[in-house]
Amino acid sequence: MALERFTKDHEYVRIEGDTATIGITTHAQGQLGDIVFVELPEPGRKVAAGDAVAVVESVKAASDVFAPLAGEVVAVNQELVENPALVNEDAEGRAWFIKLKLADVKAAEALLDRATYESFIAEEG
Repeated sequence: MALERFTKDHEYVRIEGDTATIGITTHAQGQLGDIVFVELPEPGRKVAAGDAVAVVESVKAASDVFAPLAGEVVAVNQELVENPALVNEDAEGRAWFIKLKLADVKAAEALLDRATYESFIAEEG
């Protein structure tokens, strides 16, 4: 069973072993509207927590996607580059952005669990 965490920037993280799958939440997709373009990093790139690692563009705006944790990009979702609308259909499923080999798995403990994240977006309005 994967450990699932969220950020206040509306990224989700699913951790299995020392690898994290990262994307944007369904809430973020709803705020952005229809996604029309996704730019992903090159595999092998080392990132620090908080680094911009991807860009999503919607009909409304362009937004950075931030790395919730530090590590090395080991995979990118090429299907997303070819079909950015996948984010509109399955943001927290098939439309993952990157997979990171984590520098520190325990750092995920500082992120929000689903209940805390749901409370956060309810308060955010």
